Amino acid sequence: MPIKTIIKTKERKNNFLVLGFFLLAFYACSKKESKFSDQQVFRYNEHSNITSLDPAFAKDQRNIWAVNQLYNGLVELDDSLHVKPAIAKSWTISEDGKNYEFTLRDNVYFHKHQLFGEDSTRTVKAKDFEYSFNRLLDKNVVSPGGWVLQNVDSFQAKNDSVFTINLKQPFPPFLGLLAMKYCSVVPKEAVEYFGNRFRANPIGTGPFQFKLWVENTKLVLRKNPLYFEKDTQGKQLPYLEAVAVTFLPDKQSEFLQFIQGNIDFMKSLDASYKDDILNTDGTLKEKYADKIIMQTGSYLNTEYLGIYLNGEKSLPTQSKLIRQAINYGFDREKMITYLRNGIGTPATSGFIPKGLPSFNNQEGYSYQPQKAKELVEEYKAIRGNNNPQITITTNSNYLDLCEFIQRELQKIGLDTKVDVIPPSTLRQGKASGKLPIFRASWIADYPDAENYVSLFYSKNFTPNGPNYTHFKNEKFDELYEQSIQEVNIDKRYQLYQKMDSIIIKEAPIVPLYYDEVIRFSQKNVKGLGINPIDLLNLKKVSKQ
Repeated sequence: MPIKTIIKTKERKNNFLVLGFFLLAFYACSKKESKFSDQQVFRYNEHSNITSLDPAFAKDQRNIWAVNQLYNGLVELDDSLHVKPAIAKSWTISEDGKNYEFTLRDNVYFHKHQLFGEDSTRTVKAKDFEYSFNRLLDKNVVSPGGWVLQNVDSFQAKNDSVFTINLKQPFPPFLGLLAMKYCSVVPKEAVEYFGNRFRANPIGTGPFQFKLWVENTKLVLRKNPLYFEKDTQGKQLPYLEAVAVTFLPDKQSEFLQFIQGNIDFMKSLDASYKDDILNTDGTLKEKYADKIIMQTGSYLNTEYLGIYLNGEKSLPTQSKLIRQAINYGFDREKMITYLRNGIGTPATSGFIPKGLPSFNNQEGYSYQPQKAKELVEEYKAIRGNNNPQITITTNSNYLDLCEFIQRELQKIGLDTKVDVIPPSTLRQGKASGKLPIFRASWIADYPDAENYVSLFYSKNFTPNGPNYTHFKNEKFDELYEQSIQEVNIDKRYQLYQKMDSIIIKEAPIVPLYYDEVIRFSQKNVKGLGINPIDLLNLKKVSKQ
């Protein structure tokens, strides 16, 4: 056995020994406090290590999932992406769409802690939201979530139970923004006491409370006995007694742990095991059909190739003919079937993905190789370029997709190269306009198509916004500015669809597929649910 393999094996064994030690210690302490079995502990692996348990830094899914168990905000989203009450039991919005008034519940408590005095408890008040929102905007905190409040003119605690927010201008998706974990409430006493250590000493209001975090090794959360929510039968949530998160970085090892029953849940699908667990049509292999549960659903994520439009004028991709030829020139259905085992929907309806109410299945680009060839020939005739060359830049995770597109485009007369670079270099190149064609994805931060059309608004050119392609279109800008002030939801959806049709016609991007959420769980896990933003919500989960 090679030396490197021996070292890695020893490291992995040592990690499992450490995990076992903490699990034994945890269960021993737990049994002294209250008796419960392994069936009341939900276990999952996070292969990317959590960096903070502070909601002000809940930027990545790894942090968001943990923070979602520990904290609440004014509102939350259900699995259909409808805004529902959380700490705010009700709210009103002024007719002009600029003023919001939230009435808070009076039975929400921060997790028990000695900081709160004799009773170790404290009720959440409107002043706590005032403090939490100010903290998001505090330049000394440097929260990546400050942008959520960019359209807010002012906010204040009217009294202990009423919190008001005034916007600079109407912004209909605002309630959905408030459901983001950045907007969770935190206690001033704890933040000031722990300072920078609050990231590892979280105190919130959520269904679970902090117990133990050994970075890169283990995170343990315990049931919050004071949690305010109940199920439809009046039973207090959550059902589980604990949540245990491990941090195995190797996805193949995670898969083996799941198949052996050592973890209860596994997210997403990785190339290292997709052919072992799924058939090419996206169904479970027969050997697993009776052992595990697979859930799939729409995901607010569009995978695409972006085309930088402020590049050298001599580049073929500066021509709409070539951009449209690329879009017509490869078979998205075939790509999904053979390279993703049927997981995902071919992006033949524009940029706005399935899962959003404004998605209307309009006609985008289908596979039409003859039409693609004709567009390439038309470009050659106009430009006198007999051998147009393009380069697609990607990272190694998407190499198979880009090589598939490369082979297809060669058939229509486009000399295509694929350049593979590290993810960090790809991000920098995309942001700086150094890459003529780059692979990218856009995952919604909040459930409104404004999230997607904002990528093509001319005032959002990088680095000031997310317009990586530097697409500029006067009609598009006019429609966008109308949409962010349109309070009527049906009219707003129509504006989004008109903008999406402009993107289809001008082709600053090549939509590849609308991603899907895919979840695997053990047969005894109930109530897991699935949603288009892939948020892990464990308050109604049980194990039988």
